[in-house]
Amino acid sequence: MKYIDPHIHMVSRTTDDYQRMAQAGCIAVTEPAFWAGFDRSSAQGFYDYFRQLTEYEPKRAAQFGIQHFTWLCINPKEADDPGFAREVVSMIPDFLNSKGELCGGNVLGIGEIGLNKNTKNELIILEEQIALAETFNQLVLVHTPHLEDKLKGTRLIMDALSASTIDPGRILIDHVEEHTVSEVLDRGFWAGMTLYPDTKVTPQRAADIIEMYGDERIWMNSAGDWGCSDPLAVPKARLEMRRRGHAVTTVDKVTFDNPQQFLSQSPNFSLS
Repeated sequence: MKYIDPHIHMVSRTTDDYQRMAQAGCIAVTEPAFWAGFDRSSAQGFYDYFRQLTEYEPKRAAQFGIQHFTWLCINPKEADDPGFAREVVSMIPDFLNSKGELCGGNVLGIGEIGLNKNTKNELIILEEQIALAETFNQLVLVHTPHLEDKLKGTRLIMDALSASTIDPGRILIDHVEEHTVSEVLDRGFWAGMTLYPDTKVTPQRAADIIEMYGDERIWMNSAGDWGCSDPLAVPKARLEMRRRGHAVTTVDKVTFDNPQQFLSQSPNFSLS
């Protein structure tokens, strides 16, 4: 059994987690830039974080036979100050250039961008980061808001994305739930289901969603971070699907084949 965890924040996980994931069959992860649990006080903090994602974390993952890829952005939670956000965004092109001194070649695109509280300033920075992805022909990974703001925020994000020239097939909208997944898929985007023990969706609900909406353009991820989360959520969801009688080919499709298909649109994604 092998799988890809296409959205997990390994900088907040222990080395033991890498070991357990490798034992469970994980061969690759992709790590979007995200909120660190506190607001960073300077753009320089993001610069060092981007170096961690492109230089250090791939080496830590490689010790356990796991390939590490990343996405860069300023996350929605810290994007409500446009001046600060633009200072951070201005550094990203240095890391996107595969021939640049700083980039280790593991950057897949811009993410996780999106909205947090659906504010005007968040939307402005979202649009500017979408423009950055257009300029550099990058894939996009999207964070959708939590709980009661999710449907409104998801629609605002999709409208902003649809106003760009980026092919919806190059955009993954993550953290979908039962009330947002159909609209995401209907508009041609890819959908990500985040498996959390309390919020977002459980492995059981994820299996329900696949049974209702099919297995095309959809994947599962753990988004394991510093909060209540499980870095083994994807293999647990695989077991839940097998318990329900789903074919191995279907299980593999949503936990390996689909992520590989989407991510392979980036020239930096290649499984060894």
